[in-house]
Order: sequence, then structure tokens, then C-alpha cells
Amino acid sequence: MRVISGSRKGHRLIAPKGNTVRPTEDRVKESLFNILSPLKNNANVLDLFAGSGGIGIEFLSRGSKRVYFVDRSPESIRAIKKNLEHTKLMDEAEVIKGDARAVIKQFEQGHPAFDYIYVDPPYAEVELFHKILQLIADRGILSDDGIIIVEHDKAMILNNTYSNIEVFDNRSYGSKEMTYYRNKGVTL
Repeated sequence: MRVISGSRKGHRLIAPKGNTVRPTEDRVKESLFNILSPLKNNANVLDLFAGSGGIGIEFLSRGSKRVYFVDRSPESIRAIKKNLEHTKLMDEAEVIKGDARAVIKQFEQGHPAFDYIYVDPPYAEVELFHKILQLIADRGILSDDGIIIVEHDKAMILNNTYSNIEVFDNRSYGSKEMTYYRNKGVTL
């Protein structure tokens, strides 16, 4: 596992101990950032169920201003902090230990407004995907032209809309799928 582009390209990252984390493969990361390209300058990013922090660190390496890493696992929090220290990106990060739903509820509507929200819960917790996406929509924490990226099992069916957000792209990579949401009526 490594940073694939940007100012920290090539830096190796560690994964939390155990088998509960599924690091996103380099080819999937490359495709993700090609779809998002060009990234917004000085973006605020929310990395939910952050695991090793690899996706959020990739955003920072590519010029994002701030990434909020959220995970409830102590092992993941330790790995995220080690990876941020190794890449010297700790000053641009906020690491939050807690349940993603509770953390989202702590953000005030639009403050901060996130330009990108990456959602990658445990694949087996199907209802959690729907609850998180509905909560993001209801709390209004996505910037007007922001994007939500959901990594999930290919067999899982997500809704096309959750309140004011809607699917605008979907890509499959073997048994995994990436679904992209934005606010209704926004074109990229």
C-alpha cells in the first residue's frame, strides 16, 4: 500500500493489524482520482471508515487543504496517525475516533462543507450504507458542487437518490464497486 501520486508519491503506508480493513487497491485509487480530476484546490475532505487513512492521505498528497479521518477502531486510529506522521501530513489532518454517524451529527449544517466525502463501511453492514448516505444528505455537509464516493460490494444495491443527492457515476472493479453522488441539479 502506497501513495500513488502528488507530493507524497511513493510513500509506503501501513494497514491496521487484523483483517477488518480492506485497503483500496492502487488501480481503483487511480481510477477514482481520474474520475475526480481535476481536484478542487484546497478541498475539505471527509474520510469515513478511514481504515489506514490511505484515501485521505492520497487527497492530501494531491493538494487538498484538510482531511478529517473518522474511524472507531483504535488500531485504525493508530495506523492513520503513523501514516500521517510518516508522510508529514499531520498538520493538514484531523483524526477523529468515533462512530461515523455520531461524528456526522456533530458537524453543523455546511460547517465545514466537504468538497469530497469518501464512504467505505464494512461491506456486510448493508443498512449502514443507507443510513450514512441519508444522514449526509440530511445534515447538509456536502458543498454545493461536492462529491460523495461510496466503495461497496458489487452485489449491494444503493438508492439512486437520498433526499437531495443523486448518483451520477458508477464503476465496477471485480467484486467491488464505486458509486458517485452529487447534489441534485449540479453538473460537473
